Amino acid sequence: MICLIQRVRSSQLHIEGALHAEIGQGLLALVGLEKDDNETTLAKMLDKLYAYRVFSDTEGKMNLSVKDIDGEVLLVSQFTLAADTQKGLRPGFSSAMPPASAEPLFETMVAQASRQHTKTKSGVFGADMQISLLNDGPVTFILRA
Repeated sequence: MICLIQRVRSSQLHIEGALHAEIGQGLLALVGLEKDDNETTLAKMLDKLYAYRVFSDTEGKMNLSVKDIDGEVLLVSQFTLAADTQKGLRPGFSSAMPPASAEPLFETMVAQASRQHTKTKSGVFGADMQISLLNDGPVTFILRA
């Protein structure tokens, strides 16, 4: 499982021109599910996501998590994160989890995430989404579980 997180001041997700989800200060998390991912991998990623210290404390050091600042999280499924880009000029997706398996796992992730942190919102699996964000820093990390 790959999760690209961006510290944001705000983010909005639109589907078919309509606002679907919006967050203020927090994390935009793009989630790439890979073939071998399961509920154990998912639990590890969520624990890491909500505890990862990317927000500044009073001394300006990244010592606070999204939970510490009572921030919001926007989870978005993005299978292209699982692409193999090592060879050639076209990405390969053989390591990505097939949609029939990925959709229920992503929905489980959203449900568990919402129980861990009520200020969690999500996109729609497989939808054509437009995401805007105000990156804070910029601060961007790739997490692996």
